[in-house]
Amino acid sequence: MPYVQVRSAPIHFIEQGPTPVGHLPPILFLHGAGGSHQVWLQQLRVLGRRRKAIAIDLPGHGGSEGGGADRIDVYCDAIKIFLTVLGLDRTVLVGHSMGGAIAQRLALVDPGLFAAIVLIGTGARLRVRPQIFAGLHDDTERTVELMASWGRAPGSPAELLKQDADAMLRTPVSVIEGDFRACDAFDVMEQVKVITLPTLVICGTDDLMTPPKYAEYLHRQINGSQLLLIPSAGHMVMIEKPDEVSEAIEAFLDRLGC
Repeated sequence: MPYVQVRSAPIHFIEQGPTPVGHLPPILFLHGAGGSHQVWLQQLRVLGRRRKAIAIDLPGHGGSEGGGADRIDVYCDAIKIFLTVLGLDRTVLVGHSMGGAIAQRLALVDPGLFAAIVLIGTGARLRVRPQIFAGLHDDTERTVELMASWGRAPGSPAELLKQDADAMLRTPVSVIEGDFRACDAFDVMEQVKVITLPTLVICGTDDLMTPPKYAEYLHRQINGSQLLLIPSAGHMVMIEKPDEVSEAIEAFLDRLGC
């Protein structure tokens, strides 16, 4: 398994696609709070056919060491170091939920590093219910199960919701709490209109955590952005509708010549 040292902590990632990178920009996938690279396996398989496609475990998540972070900017700094060590530039950032917050912040502060961004199931403001923080301390397992139940479209099989909860529970609770504090403090409602990078916004129509109105706001504010609402999908749209998400990203990049 490949690792990169970021501030003395090994950061794990997986990759698909040609080496060297070739003429097409590489793609870097960023998972959400309490997640890991595992949520992107289907997209890596499809998009890695022609492009270098990389999915990272953020610090403290999955196979990566470190203690996580409670500020989006800390994760942004880790991503910039990661890209520098690997010698990647003009990268396409694909971020889900908290990963979308990281992508927005990077698009605002270091746009020259990137070719485009794809924002999936995210928003310019990511408030977290106070009960979540209390629940993570009082009954971690039940709280994570509750969050997993909000993650997919209504009527999703119970075994899939359990898989999602079990995956999050593999992340230390301190890291999950830090992630949610980072999300709760994130707010670029006023700044997001400054983003100039080509942007694709994707959201499931049944997303309960970052509902379509969040995606529609991003689309209205980011000049020239494209919006795709995927029917019968929830917050984990890239897992629920992997083909639709992969095809949308590939078509978006093809139109850009990326």
